[in-house]
Amino acid sequence: MVGRGAELALTNLDKVLFPARDGGEPVTKRDVIRYYATVGPVMLPYLAGRPLNTQRFPQGVTEPGFWQKEVPRHAPEWLTTWENDRAEEGESRRYVVADRVATLAWLANYGALELHAWTSRAADVDHPTWVLFDIDPGPETTFAEVLELARLHRTALEHFGLTGRPKVTGQRGIQVWVPIAPHCTYEQTRAWAETVSKTIGRVLPDLVSWAWTKDKRRGRARLDYTQNVQNKTLVAPYSVRPKPGAPVSVPLDWDELDDPDLTPDRWTVRDVPPRLAERGDPFAALLGLAQRLPGL
Repeated sequence: MVGRGAELALTNLDKVLFPARDGGEPVTKRDVIRYYATVGPVMLPYLAGRPLNTQRFPQGVTEPGFWQKEVPRHAPEWLTTWENDRAEEGESRRYVVADRVATLAWLANYGALELHAWTSRAADVDHPTWVLFDIDPGPETTFAEVLELARLHRTALEHFGLTGRPKVTGQRGIQVWVPIAPHCTYEQTRAWAETVSKTIGRVLPDLVSWAWTKDKRRGRARLDYTQNVQNKTLVAPYSVRPKPGAPVSVPLDWDELDDPDLTPDRWTVRDVPPRLAERGDPFAALLGLAQRLPGL
């Protein structure tokens, strides 16, 4: 991995990237860069040392976005990058590693608004340091049901003596993140997550479908353990999501699931900095926790 001193030229700062929501103001590129610069010190521990996948919206989120993993040719030399020596023909080979606030500002300026870090580090890509549970609601799933499923994940983790935390996705769902020591392969973490998810699904079978495609789920939620695979990612803590008002995927304490005002897209780029100032980062308790998955 390489990195050098940062010089940054920002462009088109007044460009609207997100339309307004609920009578608020539209969100400009300046707003997004300011947001990432402000939350950067809190967000970077979830990104640093990890290859990054990004979803780009250079014309703003009212136009379709696209995934970008490969570092563009015009990227500045000071960016930290990681070379995937195992990349096959046609696969991305060189990835951004976001290890400083300037990188977040550069990404936002370049239209890379949604950030997804790998669950393993570049120095040891075969051994993840997070196990992820994605509660993916169906069209018929209420948010109250999503919360019920999330609380069952808490119960399951307590049963195993593991610490994890939930985060709202900024869209409709909730994810549960569990930090682990890099002692498992992806196959092992996926199998373990599948066992836990299937057990939870048996508790509330009316809410959950295991069908792969949405049209076969009869409107029910999916407990998605399949993201526990190399180079499959979930949205990073504090990443912006491509919806009006620029909602953010925000980490929570478990007791916040009982807050009657909670919605999965409650916080935007304008609300998160004051929330952090007031409450701190609920995921900070997970950083550096070298837990071992039981039964592996």
